[in-house]
Amino acid sequence: MDEARLEIRLIRSLSEIGAEDWNAVANPPGEPYDPFLSWQFLQALEESGAAAPETGWAPHHILVEEIGRGLVGAMPLYLKSHSQGEFVFDHSWADAYERAGGHYYPKLLSAVPFTPVTGRRRLVKPGPDAQRIGDALLGAAVKIAADNDISSLHINFLPPEEALRLEAAGLLIRTDQQFHWHNEGYESFDDFLAALSSSKRKNLRKERQKAQDGLVFRHITGADITEDHWDVFYEFYMDTGARKWGSPYLNRETFSLLGERIADDILLVFAEEDGHPIAGALNMIGGDRLLGRYWGTTSPRPMLHFETCYYQAIDFAIAHDLKTVEAGAQGGHKLARGYVPSTTYSAHWIAHEGLAQAVEEYLGRERQMVEKEADFLKERTPFKKDG
Repeated sequence: MDEARLEIRLIRSLSEIGAEDWNAVANPPGEPYDPFLSWQFLQALEESGAAAPETGWAPHHILVEEIGRGLVGAMPLYLKSHSQGEFVFDHSWADAYERAGGHYYPKLLSAVPFTPVTGRRRLVKPGPDAQRIGDALLGAAVKIAADNDISSLHINFLPPEEALRLEAAGLLIRTDQQFHWHNEGYESFDDFLAALSSSKRKNLRKERQKAQDGLVFRHITGADITEDHWDVFYEFYMDTGARKWGSPYLNRETFSLLGERIADDILLVFAEEDGHPIAGALNMIGGDRLLGRYWGTTSPRPMLHFETCYYQAIDFAIAHDLKTVEAGAQGGHKLARGYVPSTTYSAHWIAHEGLAQAVEEYLGRERQMVEKEADFLKERTPFKKDG
């Protein structure tokens, strides 16, 4: 590919690019489908005002186009005035830089807003020119930061192979961990339980019995999802969001837009008592994984969270032959429920040499701690030791 034929431009809204063009690079053939990268999902966040300049998420998406071929690469990118809704915590970096007289904000972030899910960030179709287009995207993002006196560029929740490529390109790599459930060809939940040690198997059965007592659990997806369902779920979401974050990230319109556009990618799990929902969880359905996002309840009771978010997700994954369930950020309590440690990666470019050096030293120590903790936890999974 002749680099002279590439044109790079910045857009301030996904409405400036067609859905078909964006999706052709966001979810190309040969890559597992990622609903969070779709035009429909990302543009819904913008149109509803959830990801907008007013909320500190100003879209600055990078497009790479080639004469005669159209869009060949893209990077979802946001100019951030804070570090909320990212799940890769750099508040201490910002504080240190501000105390030294610098300005950490605004910063650039390539990520899916409010979504700690690993996925591609340099969106390029597989092929012989993929690396060159990816390099052009990274170069453009760094140049935007450098030319506009922006403190830093952050690329969150990367696949491990992409983290290696960005490390080779000179970015700083940060690790953390989540807990994921893996489908080892199970045909039923009982098959999964059979892989656990006897004591853990008994504990999970007791948890499910306690949580399910007097309740009916419903899985709702696709055209079966109605605005009434969204009204109920939004009440759950607002209750949890107000308690955890103080100000929930999404608004009611966001859920309606998602329901209109990608209902087939959505799984709602409702726990009902006497026909009335008392708890619910929202999951997204990817090409080979189920991705847990939000949950809430108006009637807290023992084990209800575990059943609604974790065990019902496992049931769905087994029934639909999905390889993995990712149940969101952090949560060591997931370990006893069959969700095992999985390393997450982010990449960081920092303009100020002194801050970059300090962060690099910190990340080196942090990676060692993350690795040690993962090794410790892997020895304490609920699975049989010979399995």
